[in-house]
Amino acid sequence: MTDADYADSFVTTTRTFYDAIAEDYATLFQEAGAGRPMDRAVMSAFAELVGEGGAGREVADLGCGPGRVTGYLASLGLSVFGLDLSESMLAIARRENPGLRFEQGSMLELDLPDGSLGGVVSWYSSIHTPVDRLPSLFAEFHRVLAPNGPLLIAFQVGDEPRHHDQPFGHPVALDFARWQPAAIAELLTAAGFALISRTVREPDEALGESTPQAFLIARRAG
Repeated sequence: MTDADYADSFVTTTRTFYDAIAEDYATLFQEAGAGRPMDRAVMSAFAELVGEGGAGREVADLGCGPGRVTGYLASLGLSVFGLDLSESMLAIARRENPGLRFEQGSMLELDLPDGSLGGVVSWYSSIHTPVDRLPSLFAEFHRVLAPNGPLLIAFQVGDEPRHHDQPFGHPVALDFARWQPAAIAELLTAAGFALISRTVREPDEALGESTPQAFLIARRAG
């Protein structure tokens, strides 16, 4: 299997998974995303950092899913658009956020000029990228960010992935990676980012979380 075939394999699997479960996912996680106080606080801090870089640059919510985080970032005054692999997820995002722009695409290969974004958000969207491809992913984030532009990345804390098989009765399966914040911070530093904050909150059992949740904010080195 070539590198191109390998990349296409996990991208296609991820797209197929979310196309199948989009409506069920959006209903189940109606309050997730921007619904928890600590999560909102992290996003508010990110929005302030974007503002420090100057007005006018867009923010990209990469792997936006049903667009809840995109909508919340817009409510904070950011000029933001969403990108996702799944057209079914994008249909929900457009339905729920008619004033915002949503595009289909892969965050591994962004159709954006170098240094064009004022901020990048990867809200639980990098967790389907194989660990050996994370350096390439973070390099792509670095490429599209303007100097000193912030990156916000969220993920579950842990050492072993969680496998979801036939969710909501659909014939699809996908692994959800869990990582240690120190390991991700090291990869971000290697990609040219300077870490600003590292937040870890306890799981919200009411929402079915079983592990701590990590939120890292880093800035592209100027």
